[in-house]
Amino acid sequence: MDIAKAYDFTGKVVCITGGSRGLGHAMALGFAQAGASLAIASRKVESCHETVAEINALGRQGSAHACHVAKWDDCNRLFEEVIARWGRCDVLINNAGMSPIASSSLETSEDLYDKVLGVNLKGPFRLSALFGSQMVKDGGGAIINISSIASIRPTPDTAPYAAAKSGLNVITTAFAMEYGPSVRVNGIMCGPFITDVSKAWVHTDEFKQRAATYPSGRAGNADEVVGAALYFASPIASSYTTGVMLPIEGGSSFPKTGRG
Repeated sequence: MDIAKAYDFTGKVVCITGGSRGLGHAMALGFAQAGASLAIASRKVESCHETVAEINALGRQGSAHACHVAKWDDCNRLFEEVIARWGRCDVLINNAGMSPIASSSLETSEDLYDKVLGVNLKGPFRLSALFGSQMVKDGGGAIINISSIASIRPTPDTAPYAAAKSGLNVITTAFAMEYGPSVRVNGIMCGPFITDVSKAWVHTDEFKQRAATYPSGRAGNADEVVGAALYFASPIASSYTTGVMLPIEGGSSFPKTGRG
């Protein structure tokens, strides 16, 4: 294998939802450095334009798109805009998500439940159907779903979120079957990462004490997800990999019970 060629995305178009901050922002800059052009989508188009400016500074091209992935019509419009702007999409990364915590399951409102399921599951389903079917027509591509370790190790305070991400794992397999062999569909189950979304709790003493029990001893940095995304996106490096859910969680799902 020619490693340099395997991770050269020059001429490739990558669409990332939630691409203006956190893990999505880190992946956007990573793909730009690897030569790709980027379509950045989020609810706040201003922040998308800021990320596009960073991409331009790296000598690459980008486009900004306003999209609320929980809305079917927004997903349709994003797909149409990306195809109109770039002519195709080689890689779709369903990264947009939300993980609010309710005080209890009983106090979880219908509105909150619907929002969590809409952003984390409904949007990726619709976008995968739109982009995946087009990728088949165009001869191939890759879809990467950003899930959570909560999808296989849920807690009471994250039940709707965990359920949505578990559903995302399921449709990862389903779309891998439907759009294979030309389109590969994989996912990343993330543990706790340090992003602007997690800053409210990741720096608390409570979390630091819990993180000290992880084999890694800490939360992840956003750029530590980039390598996996590049691997799953590469038609050379991951040519025989599809329907896979990869945990990147620093051992947070199996904390140490003692010091050996």
